[in-house]
Amino acid sequence: MKVVVGMSGGVDSSVAALLLKQQGYEVVGLFMKNWEDDDDDEYCSTRQDLVDVASVCDVLGIELEVVNFSAEYKDRVFGDFLREYEAGRTPNPDILCNSEIKFRCFLDHAMNLGADKIATGHYAQVREWTNDGVTEHQLMKAEDGTKDQSYFLYRLNQAQLAKTLFPLGHLYKREVRRIAEGAGLHVFDKKDSTGICFIGERPFREFLMRYLPTQPGEIRSLDDNRLLGEHQGLMYHTIGQRKGLHIGGIKGNDNAGEHDAWYAAKKDVKSNILYAVQGHEHPALLRNDLVAADLNWISGRPPHTHWVYTAKPRYRTPDAPCEVGAVDAERCAIEFAAPQWALTPGQSVVLYESRVCLGGGIIL
Repeated sequence: MKVVVGMSGGVDSSVAALLLKQQGYEVVGLFMKNWEDDDDDEYCSTRQDLVDVASVCDVLGIELEVVNFSAEYKDRVFGDFLREYEAGRTPNPDILCNSEIKFRCFLDHAMNLGADKIATGHYAQVREWTNDGVTEHQLMKAEDGTKDQSYFLYRLNQAQLAKTLFPLGHLYKREVRRIAEGAGLHVFDKKDSTGICFIGERPFREFLMRYLPTQPGEIRSLDDNRLLGEHQGLMYHTIGQRKGLHIGGIKGNDNAGEHDAWYAAKKDVKSNILYAVQGHEHPALLRNDLVAADLNWISGRPPHTHWVYTAKPRYRTPDAPCEVGAVDAERCAIEFAAPQWALTPGQSVVLYESRVCLGGGIIL
């Protein structure tokens, strides 16, 4: 069986390729170039990543293919990213990159190369599950809960999962690094990439200013409408943000300590006003429910209403018990058992039943 492995130059995808070769697959490595606006920028690591991939493929004795998806990425992912920020929301482009580039463009390209399957270094698992004579492919959480990436994969469908292998799903990160070192792969201790792929380690505001002009406006207190300061654009701020507001030291009202930190709590896009509140536990930052749109259910079926599930309203939050209050083709209402902090329009909420990822949508 021929498997094309998406390789990024990191330890995870390198070990994914190694394990598949050890299991007897015919393995081809594929390096995707998804961004080329600023290849010479100090924050762009594409060239070094490609060197690392080539070195790993040489050690493993596998073929390397390089493909440029920059045009598709700019059209399908980056364009949406900019539109969402302009609308005052906070998108997660890595989720869109997975569904549109890694498991669509990459999958199609791999099939054209004669592949039977594709594989990536994501920490997740696929399980075939048969119920009433019908077999479906379920997206499962990884064994390593601290590295589980099923949240970023919730937009995948049955056809994509049927063609996908996640060789690292049963491993812990420390084991992956140990396997890489034992196999003589020099990337065994390479630092994990962080942040959005096309931004890298650079300051976010500096990057966004290249594409979206500043739009100065007022920062006001949500409690009493006092003028607190000025922002350079609503797109530079997200709900729950504390750093970067530059309004520290202003005294609050009687319900908050005068030195409590200020947090972004609401955006009025029409008036270009950012509203802030004082104190991490301010009621305006806590919500018991949300409505999500642009839904994707991995099985092709929506979840049951009024069943107890868990949900992640952002990647780093613990699973929160919840019920699906109402769901149709367009929208889904989710009610949490306990208040959730800083639910953010534009982010994804992902629903789980035990370790099975059911799908999710975009928070309105």
